[in-house]
This record gives sequence, structure tokens and C-alpha cells, in this order.
Amino acid sequence: MKAWNHTNESNFMLMGLTDSKEIQIVLSVLFLFIYMATVLGNIAMMLIIRLDVQLHTPMYFFLTHLSFLDLSYSTVITPKTLENLLTSRRSISFNGCFIQLYFFVLLAATECFILSSMAYDRYVAICSPLHYPVIMSTRRSHALIIVSYMTGAMDASVTVFCLSTLNFCSSKVIHHFFCDTFPILALSCSNTYDAEVTIFVLAGSTLLLSLITISLSYVSILSTILKINSSSGKHKAFSTCASHLLGVTVFYGTMIFTYLKPSKSYSLGKDQIASVFYTIVIPMLNPLIYSLRNKEVKSAALRLVKKKEGSQEFK
Repeated sequence: MKAWNHTNESNFMLMGLTDSKEIQIVLSVLFLFIYMATVLGNIAMMLIIRLDVQLHTPMYFFLTHLSFLDLSYSTVITPKTLENLLTSRRSISFNGCFIQLYFFVLLAATECFILSSMAYDRYVAICSPLHYPVIMSTRRSHALIIVSYMTGAMDASVTVFCLSTLNFCSSKVIHHFFCDTFPILALSCSNTYDAEVTIFVLAGSTLLLSLITISLSYVSILSTILKINSSSGKHKAFSTCASHLLGVTVFYGTMIFTYLKPSKSYSLGKDQIASVFYTIVIPMLNPLIYSLRNKEVKSAALRLVKKKEGSQEFK
């Protein structure tokens, strides 16, 4: 088959999720609702944390960035998916495809390390409460955020470089609803072994390093909690970690299912379902997980509502 690259051809075709017009309409309505909920939920979370002084702590500093990542993450994928569902035009330029892939990898990898930072924050808060203000200083919190974004940018740069230098066969159809690594690799006429190994090691290292950090943090947290004599004390300690642990389980479960396997075992149906979950659904769920299960966030929201009502009555 004729080989091509971005120097002589400029477009990919995204096959999307289905060819059925009826299902496309249903999915477009569903995804639009989810995206609106994602935007509103994450912006609300960031505003509540920003406006309530009592939430100006390292834990909520990380949560602000998590909300920003979820909002950005969904925006990179969902609008283009909605466009493809609502119109017959499914093309995406070579540059547009790799820009989408770059930001997708950057945001996903950054989220892994921010979730690790949040686990470390909970470890310090529960296992070394007296030293918490010193250990989780503003300087260290900002350093963890900067390292997370820098690592995400490095992962994204290497991934896009490996894929963008490949030649592609005459078929330009990406069997997915967004530009992801395995569907792009499947189109290449080049020997993809080096690219596959590099991407697998990179993705595996990111996931495993962050998972090891989270696991070690929670092993120490569990050990400390079990030593607490008071049942109310144990419940309070568990409640501070419950939201984060649930968010970690949902996010990493789908990511590991999708990426920590050889590209030859890629399954269009199963992997698309998993991809919909972690690219579109999870960014909507996180604000719910961290607000509905967090008394401090709910209390802060109520304080802001009462403050607004009080100012209106005063006027």
C-alpha cells in the first residue's frame, strides 16, 4: 500500500462510535449533557475553593488543579466528538490529530501525578499531623504541581514525536472517536516496534510510579488508622481519604485496562467503552465524588450561598 505522511496528506478520518443515525443522536444528547455538567461542576468546584478561605489548604489546592485538568481533559475530547456525532464531517487534520493527542496525554499523565500528590498529602495529614504545616508548605505544594505538569508535558512530547515520525498506509481511517495511540499505530506502514516499546514503557512508568506512590501512602495511612483506639477517630480518618480513594480507583481502573497491554490486543468495542468512561464520564464524576462525599466542600458551598443571600437582603 502507498505510504504517506504529513508532508503529502493532511487529514485523518475518525470513525466515531457508531454508524447508526439514531444512536448518534442519542449519544450526542447524552454527551452534551455530560459535558455541560462537567464544565459547571468543575468550575463550581474551583470557585468554591477559591472563594472560601477555609479551603485554602494543600489538599484543596491539589483539588483545584484536578478540577482544572478534568475540565481541560473533557474539552480536548468531547466537543470534537459531538461535532462528529452531529455532522457527517469526520475528518481531522494531521496537525489537529496530534495536537489533540498531545494535550490528551499531557493532561492524563499530569492527573496521575496530581492524584499521587493528593495521596501523599493525605499520608502526611494522617501519619504526621504535627509536622503537616511544615512538610506540606506552600513551596512544596507548588513544586509538586510544577513537577506534575512538567512530567505530563515530557510524556506527551515523547509520545507525539514517536507517532508523528511514522509513515502511514493508504487507509487514513482511525477506528476510534478521538486520536489515541493504539488506533494511530494501527495505521502505520512503518516498523512500529520501537515506538510501541517507548510508549508502553512511558505510559507504564507513569501509571506504575504514581500507583506505587498512592499504594505506599495508603498502606501507611491504613496502618496508622488501625492504631487509633477511638471508632469515631477511625471513621474521621477514613472519611478524609474516601473521596480520593474512590476517584483513584475509577480513574486508574479504566486507564490500566486500556493502556497497559500490547497494541495487538486492542479491541475496538471494549476499548472504546473504556475510553468514553475515562475521557467523558470521569471528568463529570470527580466534582460529584469530591463534593458530595466531602463535608468541608458542602459546608463551604452553603456558606457562600448564605453570604450571597445575606448581601442581597442587605441591598
